Amino acid sequence: LKHWWDHVTLIVWGRTAKLTAESQTVQMIIKDLLATGVHVSACKACSDQLGVTDTLNEIGIETKYWGEPLTMILKENQKLLTI
Repeated sequence: LKHWWDHVTLIVWGRTAKLTAESQTVQMIIKDLLATGVHVSACKACSDQLGVTDTLNEIGIETKYWGEPLTMILKENQKLLTI
């Protein structure tokens, strides 16, 4: 919102995918983030395993296999914030 970053991607990883699919509160927060231009993506392997891929896609969350891209982010010392 304050233009501190040109691009922000939020990666939904692990069991957080299930929480996101089930929590209306989390979904509202993510929809607000999407509306401000944040790119939201979830690990497809995680969401498939938890049976929530379709729900995440309906919310507007991209699902893709993040294992290799996340490994490259870490190996290349790119900016990454985890919570």
